[in-house]
Amino acid sequence: MKLAIVRQRYNPYGGAERIISRVLPFVEKQGTEITLITRRGEGWGARRVLRVDPFYLGNLWRDWSFARAAREAWRREGFDLVQSHERIPGCELYRAGDGVHRRWLEIRRETASPLARAGIFLNPYHGYVCRAEKAMFEHPRLRAVICNSRMVRDEVRREFRIAPEKLHVIYNGVDLEHFHPREREQRRGAARAEIGCRPRDTVFLFVGSGFERKGLAAAIDALAASSNEAFWLAVVGRDRDLEKFRRRARAAGVESRTRFAGGQQDVRALYAAADCFILPTRYDPFPNTALEALAMGLPLIVSSRCGAAELVESGVNGWVCPPDDPRALANLLRAADEALRRGSMAQAARASAERFGLDAMAQQMAQLYASL
Repeated sequence: MKLAIVRQRYNPYGGAERIISRVLPFVEKQGTEITLITRRGEGWGARRVLRVDPFYLGNLWRDWSFARAAREAWRREGFDLVQSHERIPGCELYRAGDGVHRRWLEIRRETASPLARAGIFLNPYHGYVCRAEKAMFEHPRLRAVICNSRMVRDEVRREFRIAPEKLHVIYNGVDLEHFHPREREQRRGAARAEIGCRPRDTVFLFVGSGFERKGLAAAIDALAASSNEAFWLAVVGRDRDLEKFRRRARAAGVESRTRFAGGQQDVRALYAAADCFILPTRYDPFPNTALEALAMGLPLIVSSRCGAAELVESGVNGWVCPPDDPRALANLLRAADEALRRGSMAQAARASAERFGLDAMAQQMAQLYASL
């Protein structure tokens, strides 16, 4: 089978990029010939790349021009199946890894100031994305949607006119050998020394770029509200407003116990240093980092607006917190600290991840391709 996978850009820190680059060899083992349609071929590890890189100025023109060029490319090549990771009307299979854009805008408007709400409403890019999203989900050529959580599936059904049988929940996969508890044993001492924490301190690890959406403000405020000098927060990710969050940590009095590590292509050293993964995201369809943390033996604290909450058994492998609620989150930091000292959560976390290996995900995707 000739399969085209469409993704505009490669970001070494991006979750979708890690999924594509790691699942490619697994799907190819099933006898599928894969062509990646993208602006740049570097970084993916794909055997065959079809570059489409039209000129653009600004993000609206960027997305529109790529969508148009990608459609022309896949029609010209004559693939058996086109799987897009971008909102491009006319694809046959869409992977909704970014969730529903209009839902994220609703969440942003809930707590935004009147001026910020006006900015969201008047921003032409948001209008373009919402129109493209609707046209794609309701396009007659769309045969299936891969939803990486039940949360996303339910949002798509609620927001768009689409047959329920087109929606397939296939959770992200994780490389269970690459992310393994033995990595914690080998790297933990050196990694914690680099952070600067003491042996009995509890390190909560936040991993995710786009700090506003991922809920970093709530994590910083919860660290302050916990009133425990043994709690630390390590932050992995990139954001153009990084200094704003540094100032927030300083104002909250937790700057000395907050470490900003920037973007990391290999996060295993930080997973090794940490005791618990924390992502009180305001909206996240399903972060790969949550599965990576579980595979490394870290329990999770994620928000109810995170697809990974569907894997959490409260008090067994993690906890679910409300979004934008630092005090409730601070209570869970304390609960996590107490549970971690009793032990057993590392084994439960690893066991949770073992159902979601890359082979399992690739097999589900291969079955879906065959059915189409």
